[in-house]
Amino acid sequence: MNTANITINEELRSFIDPLADIEYAALERSLRLEGCRDALVLWNDILIDGHNRYAICRKLGIPFNTVQNTSFSSIEDVQLWVIENNLARRSVSDYQRGVLALRKKDIVAARSAQRAGEPDKGAENDEAAGPPWSTREDVAKAARVSSNTISQIERIQRAATPQLVEAVRAGTISINAAANVASLPEAQQRAAVAGGRKELQQAAKQVREQKAAGRPKREVLADADVEAAGDDLAKLRAQIGALKDRVASLTTENTVLKQRIGRLDGSLTE
Repeated sequence: MNTANITINEELRSFIDPLADIEYAALERSLRLEGCRDALVLWNDILIDGHNRYAICRKLGIPFNTVQNTSFSSIEDVQLWVIENNLARRSVSDYQRGVLALRKKDIVAARSAQRAGEPDKGAENDEAAGPPWSTREDVAKAARVSSNTISQIERIQRAATPQLVEAVRAGTISINAAANVASLPEAQQRAAVAGGRKELQQAAKQVREQKAAGRPKREVLADADVEAAGDDLAKLRAQIGALKDRVASLTTENTVLKQRIGRLDGSLTE
């Protein structure tokens, strides 16, 4: 495939979080060893699935195949397809799923507004667009999180610095805590992220205490329990992610060793 015929749509690529260093290294080893077994998916000349494999294959000169998905009639169709693909992946975090579901809501809302002035296109297009996505509950259901979590993600998107967003994506801080830290001035957010997990937790605690000053004690205690549970969950997910990365790395190394042993056995019997 001539790579000159492939176009990267930056908005589509932004729907997919970049791989961690260890994940990227494992994928690169796999492509070196086995080649690019799965075809990259294109819509016309736009790459819609396989961005990481495409980048590695270009860098290493590894051949790859492509396949066209001709079922789309617009870039919005492609965006919804990419979002649905990523929402279905188990490796995607709660925060990532929430962001994707909110993006889907924006796309569907824009389409609905456009179609409101096109009555001749009628019910067929409305049905193809799927559910109305008119409430936060719709978004939460698609993202498999609570409505409160979606509200917190919206707060993070509105006010968080890029550094704080990256900390949430990396699992350094829970969604709940990040939503609190996002209410701080940008300089304080950046300082908290630079200080690491403990500094972030402290910043979130201070914001929570300020908010709690004029609230009933029972609500304050409930929020503290949620915050602690969120931080614990973030830690566990980070640990699970690291273990998955290690398993992927070991699996690749094991395959390489088996092939080397096979070649050695063959040379000894010749």
